[in-house]
Amino acid sequence: MTRNRLSLALTSLFAVAFAASAQAPTVVDAKTEAGDVVVTADRLLDVRTGRMIERPQVLVRNGHIVEVGRAGATVPANAKRIDLPGMTLMPGLIDMHTHLDADPTFGGYTGLQFNDRFWSMLSVVHAQRTLMAGFTTIRNVGSDAWNDVGLRQAIDEGKLTGPRIVTAAYSFGATGGHCDSTFYPPSMNQKSPYNADTPEEGRQRVRELRKYGAQVIKICATGGVFSRNTEPGQQQLSLAEMKAIADEAHQWGLKVAAHAHGTAGIKDAIRAGVDTIEHASLIDDEGIRLAKQHGAWLSMDIYNTDYTQAEGKKNGVLEDNLRKDREVADIQRENFRRAHAAGAKMVYGTDSGIYPHGDNAKQFAVMVRYGMTPVQAIQAATLNASQALGREDVGVIETNRFADMIAVAGDPTRDVTVLEHVPFVMKGGVVVKQDAAASLTR
Repeated sequence: MTRNRLSLALTSLFAVAFAASAQAPTVVDAKTEAGDVVVTADRLLDVRTGRMIERPQVLVRNGHIVEVGRAGATVPANAKRIDLPGMTLMPGLIDMHTHLDADPTFGGYTGLQFNDRFWSMLSVVHAQRTLMAGFTTIRNVGSDAWNDVGLRQAIDEGKLTGPRIVTAAYSFGATGGHCDSTFYPPSMNQKSPYNADTPEEGRQRVRELRKYGAQVIKICATGGVFSRNTEPGQQQLSLAEMKAIADEAHQWGLKVAAHAHGTAGIKDAIRAGVDTIEHASLIDDEGIRLAKQHGAWLSMDIYNTDYTQAEGKKNGVLEDNLRKDREVADIQRENFRRAHAAGAKMVYGTDSGIYPHGDNAKQFAVMVRYGMTPVQAIQAATLNASQALGREDVGVIETNRFADMIAVAGDPTRDVTVLEHVPFVMKGGVVVKQDAAASLTR
């Protein structure tokens, strides 16, 4: 459900950095942290096996995990200790489908009251909320005006607080399709600068976007819910176009994500070599079989309709968009159940920006309601997501990975809703959140 806006202009690289206001959390660069840190808790969830490790002890140095053992093991004498009694330690969570420069409280045409840079400023706050919710890595699959690229650079330089961001920059597709600007009359001459209507244009878009900061390529294979004059089931890129895009991206070492609600578009995207299928609402048995055969990951956002149906009209979302949302919601959820039962590979993707940022963990309970165990839902947001990203530095608490960890009260493998309230967050060995419930540091 990519949000389309009037703004399609380039942004200043300094705009996002300027938004670091006095209200923002203090930023500590992990590279400047001196000494060792030892973290203990009552339990640690091993996301590879799904089992709990009692009385864990994790040694952190220079932002990375050095050793995972049991409490009481020998540690450096001068190490700083963070003890989390009663807590379960877990890897930092990963959301594979976000839109940080989108805000759901401005639906339909209501966003036109703001300057183009308004959305750049909001993305800073949205990144902070996402990190404080325990999501230490995200994949931002489409933004306007290079907002996500500038934000990633500011975070990586230690100027802002936020998660690790894998950036797509502009998502793109066919002229008049879901990734184009579809809400305005011809007199306004609004269109995406990255429309691709031939295989050759698709290859060129990959090269252009990579040049300016795209780390993943996001295409729109079908129509969508939150665009105008498109239907979710419509295929809007051909197999030849998608194959050219996927081949070009893979040549450059980039993975490809395809917005694909419709049955035919899902199957052609998989045949074309797309790495992750976003939404996958109308997937059928053949599509599930193809996903398993080709190793494609399914990223199905099965929470957000709860928010859009409850709050969308009040926020200005047009009735036609709400109608499409209603039509695909239950079908998508049941297809999630079928795909998971059939053994398709699943990752955790929420489409945050369609609902408020920081509520990312609310999808866990819906995934469990539609067939996953709590451990499987957690693995979708940790181990599976890291594999889908092709990264071996996030998603698991083990030696040599980034020290990205969260702690929650209770046992999330019994009650996954505890992940909706994360009192402790560490990113790269730096504690960025420590509520009273997780306050024993010495």
